[in-house]
Amino acid sequence: MNAAQDSIQAHGGTLINRIASPEQKQDFLDKADHLPRVSLDARAASDLVMIAIGGFSPISGFMSQADYEPVVTDMRLASGLPWAVPVTLSVTAAIAEPLELGSLVRLDDDSGRFIGVLELTEKYTYDKVKEAVNVYRTSEDKHPGVRVVYEQGEINLAGPIWLLERDPHPLFPSYQVDPKDSRAMFRERGWKTVVGFQTRNPIHRAHEYIQKCALETVDGLFLHPLVGATKSDDIPADVRMRCYEIMMEHYFPRDRVILAINPSAMRYAGPREAIFHALIRKNYGCTHFIVGRDHAGVGDYYGTYDAQHIFDEFEPGELGIAPMKFEHAFYCTRTGTMATTKTSPSSPEERLHLSGTKVRAMLRRGELPPPEFSRPEVAAELARAMQAAQ
Repeated sequence: MNAAQDSIQAHGGTLINRIASPEQKQDFLDKADHLPRVSLDARAASDLVMIAIGGFSPISGFMSQADYEPVVTDMRLASGLPWAVPVTLSVTAAIAEPLELGSLVRLDDDSGRFIGVLELTEKYTYDKVKEAVNVYRTSEDKHPGVRVVYEQGEINLAGPIWLLERDPHPLFPSYQVDPKDSRAMFRERGWKTVVGFQTRNPIHRAHEYIQKCALETVDGLFLHPLVGATKSDDIPADVRMRCYEIMMEHYFPRDRVILAINPSAMRYAGPREAIFHALIRKNYGCTHFIVGRDHAGVGDYYGTYDAQHIFDEFEPGELGIAPMKFEHAFYCTRTGTMATTKTSPSSPEERLHLSGTKVRAMLRRGELPPPEFSRPEVAAELARAMQAAQ
């Protein structure tokens, strides 16, 4: 089925597919030893995959200057279509200089394996500080996203890409669900409305609460934890996935929830990344997207609900996916339930707030998060993982 037969179209109208056919792959392999090479870091490699499978539709390659500049300044592609985060391949001038426009460039992963091809159409310089200030709202290099921008090369290479082949994920092959597959799964289940959920943290009771609140109003929930590159102090992806497996086994209705991985990398761009994450889930076939407290935030760079407010900068319906905005959830000791300020009559002293940062600190001290914060099976799994890592 094509995108028009789904309940929601891909961003831009067409789901991109840049995975090489067997014939194209063989042609690229035959030329491999004669092509100039560019090595991709983990983020660029995951961007290559996301472009190829349609997760970044309508983008079909690394951004041209005509797309890059309005994305940085106005959150729009050259076509005017909303897009919030640059998707670029940055290299040093020494690497860029010998590359000829119109040529093919071999793309290797960080182990030297040939994984893709770039049809080089453009090389351009860009303003790193301008990108940092506009996309991340800060020029400070202690921000992890800004640091990546400052450390990468000063030349962007642009052009359509091809992924040589779609390999099974090394850690989670059974949860590798590409956009065409998730759309098929939603159709098979008869889901017309699907809410997507993004996280880089282990699931806790506040997550569960807002997921189930959202699930009350739609046909299905698409749990889509990010497993690409994250900060070194984030909980590893395999641990987070085991926590979701526990929740799927004990606490979610299996016929109304799908668990799958999002292979993209974190930018920590806060509000901008909330838009980015929503459009990705639109490409996976979601009609709605959960936006909670400090989505994709880091440190104190963003206001608590800035990631919700940014959706109001677009015309109603323009993004093609509806945000579901939730207040900060907590355990209410007066009612004995999870709640928010919208649903709880409690005073601040009757509210138990725990963040992912606080939980990591507790686990390092050998303490289990309380049941008001984390399901006991999840808390035990986190404790085992933390002890094994020490």
